[in-house]
Amino acid sequence: RLAGVLGECNTLARLDLSHNNVGDEGAEMLAEGLGEGKALAHLDLSWNRIGAEGWVRLWGVLGRCTALARLDVSHNWIRDKGAEGLAGVLRECKALSRLYLSHNGITDEGAKMLAGVLGECKALAYLDLSGNGIGDEGAGSLAAVLGECKALARLQLRQNRIGDEGGERLAGVLKQQKAPAGLDLSSNSIGPMTAIRLALGDYARLKVGFDKDLCQPRFVFRQRQAVMDA
Repeated sequence: RLAGVLGECNTLARLDLSHNNVGDEGAEMLAEGLGEGKALAHLDLSWNRIGAEGWVRLWGVLGRCTALARLDVSHNWIRDKGAEGLAGVLRECKALSRLYLSHNGITDEGAKMLAGVLGECKALAYLDLSGNGIGDEGAGSLAAVLGECKALARLQLRQNRIGDEGGERLAGVLKQQKAPAGLDLSSNSIGPMTAIRLALGDYARLKVGFDKDLCQPRFVFRQRQAVMDA
């Protein structure tokens, strides 16, 4: 019923459908209802159990939402297939400044596909990829393009599977002063020596968390200082 009237809302700028049970079928109907969505600037579809098939339909529509500045699709089932579809339309979202993709089952493959287009997202200032399955390979792909993301001010990578190899790649970016001002790597599998090299980079705010399974301390690094996070 809602999807049926959305097409008539030509001036709709904000739509929040978070914490529902939209699912793939509802996502398909929503895609039909959104139509061109030229005025839509804020869309929240988080916590909706939408899988890759539902996102395939939605991405095609969102690519035409030229005013879209904030997109929250966290806590769904996007996975790598859905990430591939998103990568295909991100370059069309010229106004997108905040993108929330946390807890979506995205692995290294999905991260690599997203990294391939991030350099073209000139307005993107905030990217949340926390709580996924991104490891060293995916972290390396992201590190390789961070220098092209001039507007990116904060990157959330906490609660992934990034180890020392991925941490070293990111440390190299920090050293070259090409990383975002805020980079969260807490609750990964980064060891103490790599964490120190990360801390020596040039940054405004950096969080590094050691693997809790190793019973090692967690440190929060800010402005070239290391402070025990009790």
